[in-house]
Amino acid sequence: MISATHISMHFSGTYLFRDVSLRIGPHDRIGLVGSNGAGKSTLLKLFSGDITPEKGEIARARYVTVGYLPQEGMSVAGRTLYAEAERAFGDILETQTRLDELHLQMATADQVSEDFKEMLELAGELQHKLEASDVFRMKANIEKVLMGLGFAVSDMTRQTAEFSGGWQMRIALAKLLLQQPSLLLLDEPTNHLDLDSLQWVEEYIRGYEGAVIIVSHDRRFLDNMTTRTWELSLGSLTEYHGNFTAYLSEREGRRELLLAAFRNQQQQIKQTERFIERFRYKATKARQVQSRIRQLEKLEQVELEDDEDQIHFSFPPAPHSGSVVMQLKGLHKAYGDLVVFDGLDFEIDRGDRIAFVGVNGAGKSTLSRIVAGVEPVDGGTRTPGHLVVVSYFAQHQAEELNPRNDVLQTVDEVATGDIRKRLRSLLGCFLFSGDDVFKSVGVLSGGEKSRLALAKMLLLPANLLVLDEPTNHLDMRSKGVLQDALAEFGGSYVIVSHDRDFLDPIVNKVVEFRKRLIRTYPGNISDYLYAREKELAAGGVLSSAQARPAVQASERERKRLEAEQRQRRYARTRPIMEKVASLERTIQAMENEKSLIEQEMADPEFYRDGERAKAAAARYRELQEELPDKYFRWGKLNEELEHLRADEPSAGGRQ
Repeated sequence: MISATHISMHFSGTYLFRDVSLRIGPHDRIGLVGSNGAGKSTLLKLFSGDITPEKGEIARARYVTVGYLPQEGMSVAGRTLYAEAERAFGDILETQTRLDELHLQMATADQVSEDFKEMLELAGELQHKLEASDVFRMKANIEKVLMGLGFAVSDMTRQTAEFSGGWQMRIALAKLLLQQPSLLLLDEPTNHLDLDSLQWVEEYIRGYEGAVIIVSHDRRFLDNMTTRTWELSLGSLTEYHGNFTAYLSEREGRRELLLAAFRNQQQQIKQTERFIERFRYKATKARQVQSRIRQLEKLEQVELEDDEDQIHFSFPPAPHSGSVVMQLKGLHKAYGDLVVFDGLDFEIDRGDRIAFVGVNGAGKSTLSRIVAGVEPVDGGTRTPGHLVVVSYFAQHQAEELNPRNDVLQTVDEVATGDIRKRLRSLLGCFLFSGDDVFKSVGVLSGGEKSRLALAKMLLLPANLLVLDEPTNHLDMRSKGVLQDALAEFGGSYVIVSHDRDFLDPIVNKVVEFRKRLIRTYPGNISDYLYAREKELAAGGVLSSAQARPAVQASERERKRLEAEQRQRRYARTRPIMEKVASLERTIQAMENEKSLIEQEMADPEFYRDGERAKAAAARYRELQEELPDKYFRWGKLNEELEHLRADEPSAGGRQ
């Protein structure tokens, strides 16, 4: 489908990758991994056609279309959310417009002319093209994708300019999923998704017909989504079969072989250098010495990637606190007419390691700011525990850094004790290596500023950490360093995150936010997801169990119960049955009307009356758009009817 042959790219005099060749098949699921700066995003831009390789070539089959979601910078305005999503169907809408224009031309054309016959033939082709493109399901598909990504029905008519950066990225992702390109390129797609939307995207991509390449620091997401892994390292691309976990296992085996080859080569080099040094000035050995020198010059040395896994960071010791770290009682918080919390009670105990999860906009970040003391409450009380010291991190804090300081000065301002001797190692944990530590804050990217703000915050002694999306701009090694440090931390913490792999080993409570309410689940993220699945699966079963008679009834009693159950079943299902019947009558009438218009449009005489033809064409388009929604509603009602019938138990405890 797409192939790259001997491509190379360099930046600031250093090759990102060199002489790379690869192939992408029609249904590939590829995870692209490597340290920050290795060239992952650059490779995606090459595939998308945004840039061209300095050397080599990229070839695409003519039928191939490519959709690219960058990490950031996507923003749209000037349309409603629905209208913006509809732009994903630009070709289809253009075809519809051409068909409408053609109908107008046919209304005034001479029906016995050759032009009219050509227009009639073209109209048929355009009509078939629309039907093949599934245009009549367009509205349902748009709503399905937007709502799957977390948008509400009320959002459909909102202007896109009203949505924040994270939601703007979801709009861009929705358009890509609706376009269904042959190759989907996703650069950190999980950064702006909550847990529910993330699970929906996983299910959607599993059924995606095209190829997908994913750059992500979310290990769980890569494991669930990919079957091949490409690693960019030291300017080369290495392919591994399997998902991210399989890649790590195979990479470790390859690394051991590479390390053995490196040691053998180093030993050979030393032996050769000793020979050269020993016989350099002996005339009888001159030819052999020159041969060994040329041998060394031509030797392709085995390179090892720096082992960054050895970097370790520990928080300053957490001051001792009381057993209750934070208590919120009768909490009320609103932004204008939007009530976020009303009468909320919440408590954090010493040793709690809490994950805040839930859909975006449910109040996770708001409650984290209230816990941290940076957001005022409109009602209720916030009571910190005895000797509690809070340290807070959120993405916006990056903008509060002094732009005139360099990176090293920024952390040195708050560092105390022995940690000051290891500041450069600490900054290395957060991807500031070498001369990067002397960069001015003012020239850093948004991601670099966020990492620096996080590093600065972690140097402050505290016993309650509040972290709002701390992993968004960290690579896997950096996340591992932070994860290990949190596991060893002696205090309590609250983390707002959707990164399941990051949270799983380090939290002991999960707080779910839904509809102004919170619910606490003991255990980690896996325990929470399992509990959620059990609750959803048990929902119908429990209601049935509650309705079952407790003892076996007598024959007369059984008949009476059956009669009552039939009455209850009829009472429950009658409104839906009436809706189904009404909808079936409506569908039948619409199908009859559609067939009648199709018969009229097939008759050349139909186009003699221009106004009538125009009105009929408009009505035909309305029917095409409305009928799929009617069928979809009919299907949903029948599903609901089946569930109600299945949920009703039979007499005597039998089902």
